[in-house]
Amino acid sequence: MRTWTPRQWVAAVAVAFVAGAAIGVPTGVVPTPFYTRMTSVLWWNYPVWVASSLLMGLLVATYVNGHPGARTGPRGRRALFAGLLSAFAVGCPICNKLVVLALGVSGALSYWAPAQPVLAVVSLALLVHALVRRLRTAAACPVPTAPSHRGSAELQGSAHYDEPSLVPEASHSGGEGSGRASAG
Repeated sequence: MRTWTPRQWVAAVAVAFVAGAAIGVPTGVVPTPFYTRMTSVLWWNYPVWVASSLLMGLLVATYVNGHPGARTGPRGRRALFAGLLSAFAVGCPICNKLVVLALGVSGALSYWAPAQPVLAVVSLALLVHALVRRLRTAAACPVPTAPSHRGSAELQGSAHYDEPSLVPEASHSGGEGSGRASAG
């Protein structure tokens, strides 16, 4: 993150605020006239809400390239799942219509409410895991931010193409075994 561009930091802050609003407003953690929470906000809801919002912002910023010409976008289904899990973790247990439909009000308070801290920990663990993997990948395989001045003919003579191929020679020539794996 020390090498991030200002564009990445702006994206991280913007997404953190959007994620904070997207989780905080519908769950009632942020009091608004649009929604009244039926149970009180617990002390641990606030740190989980803030941490998950910050982690989502940092995670999305790893997909933002340093130059405007790059075309990438967040594709992490696990990160999206972790964000939704954060919302379920900090949400009102009896305000969630799916939970009330499945368990009833007493079941939501008896079973869902005690499970919410576990959901919060799992959500934060998934977000941290996704962020660490993205940061390690970015450090191991940095994407160049300026177009290369070397042509494709130069690249074929580079050390990258001199490594032995992992594909058998018969596969390169279109011979036996090049199309499909043999049944046997």
